[in-house]
Amino acid sequence: MLRAAAGDAGRAYKQQLIDLLDITPGQTALDAGCGPGTDLAALAERVGRDGKVIGVDRAPAMLAKARERSAELPVVEIREGDVHALPVAAESVDRAKMDRVLMHVDDPAAALAQLHHVTRPGAVIGLVEPDWDTLVVDSEDLDTSRAFTRYTTGHVVRNATIGRSLARLADQGGFHILTVVTTTPVFRDFQEADHTLGLGRNMQQAIDGNHIDQQRGRRWFTDLSEGQFYASFTLITVICSR
Repeated sequence: MLRAAAGDAGRAYKQQLIDLLDITPGQTALDAGCGPGTDLAALAERVGRDGKVIGVDRAPAMLAKARERSAELPVVEIREGDVHALPVAAESVDRAKMDRVLMHVDDPAAALAQLHHVTRPGAVIGLVEPDWDTLVVDSEDLDTSRAFTRYTTGHVVRNATIGRSLARLADQGGFHILTVVTTTPVFRDFQEADHTLGLGRNMQQAIDGNHIDQQRGRRWFTDLSEGQFYASFTLITVICSR
């Protein structure tokens, strides 16, 4: 997650998200599913010394990293909890973000209902999710690239196309849609793409599950590492109000 966020595309969409939240000094900002705390410092800078930033995550390793990263940020408070049951008081949050979290959860609608519960009327909420159906990997073997994307959406990611549904789900959850924007992370380095997109790992799983022929899948992966490389997918950002 840290490596993905540190890339050019990662920095660009995160900066865009923070800007669109329009955070002002003294506000309370929530990072629901804060992971290793990548965005906590940026949020703390926006709320200022009189504001508050709450980071929530359920994974012990992520919580430890987030606490380490925010140790010298007195306005940041890290809380252990699940996005389906946020440990945050009702109508106490002015700004909230949920970044690449809903694609993993059991019930995206329930998680959005929690955001609605803890945000104040007039609060601004930023949601970001990928649409893994848009994953493209350049290869002369186009059929295997397409099979890899189908395997990713059908077997690897729980809610693989949640990005395209964000605006609809937010609207159904009682939020008012303010804007929808897209970002396309582009990978030109094979090693970075393999690490971030799980090319080798997920291809091996597809082979083991008899979704892709072994010889064909291994040839596809090997060929990707030679010469020019290209892969991309679409991230959807939805900004809404309570």
